[in-house]
Amino acid sequence: MVLGWILLSTFFVSIISLAGVLTIAIKDELLHKIIFCFIGFSAGALIGSAFLHILPESLEKTNSTAVFYYLILGLTLFFLLERYLHWRHCHDKDCQVHAFTYLNLFGEAFHNFIDGIAIAASFIISVKLGIATTLAIILHEIPKELGNFGVLIYGGFSRGRALFYNFISALMAIIGALIGYFIADFAHGFSNFIMPMTAGGFIYIAASDLIPEIHKEKDQKRATLAFISFLFGVVFMALAKILLKD
Repeated sequence: MVLGWILLSTFFVSIISLAGVLTIAIKDELLHKIIFCFIGFSAGALIGSAFLHILPESLEKTNSTAVFYYLILGLTLFFLLERYLHWRHCHDKDCQVHAFTYLNLFGEAFHNFIDGIAIAASFIISVKLGIATTLAIILHEIPKELGNFGVLIYGGFSRGRALFYNFISALMAIIGALIGYFIADFAHGFSNFIMPMTAGGFIYIAASDLIPEIHKEKDQKRATLAFISFLFGVVFMALAKILLKD
């Protein structure tokens, strides 16, 4: 019964990754005009998620020095991944798909994996807590997935391809949930280092890729809107931290 709740909840959370379908009715020209708002919000949400949610929770669970080592390891890992992906996908002058799109998917896969572990652990304690945790995750997943969709479109993906890869990344929540259910003790220890590594990846993507892309925008109005969207992303995660506090 508990496993059924876990699988149903994580599958529903994964479906949220298709939120980008809401933009299908928007014409390409208009979509590209507002895409920086998605980019800005996603950058702010990543920063807010790393510093306001993941790192504080990691510091509560394990030694503080270890957390920052894992954070640096995450930053380093994503740096190496970007160098490889840049060489693999962007070695020509005309790069059709930017490397940060793959980094974004990789980082989201980590994040969704942790979400799955959290959902499983909550349902093991009680169904009521599991439902509350699932709703909390959905609350921040909807705008975050819209932002991720915008990142992939901006990076060169078609809408269909962006939706497909975003959904595949989201399915990592189910894998995380299964690990959390069948190997509860291992999953708890695993999250102690995977969470700060994920935070390092989020910080790297936001600071090294998304924010510099916003700086490339020459139109002051669009750049300002992107910055405001960035602030909204940070504020949203801050409000989520306050409202979802136990």
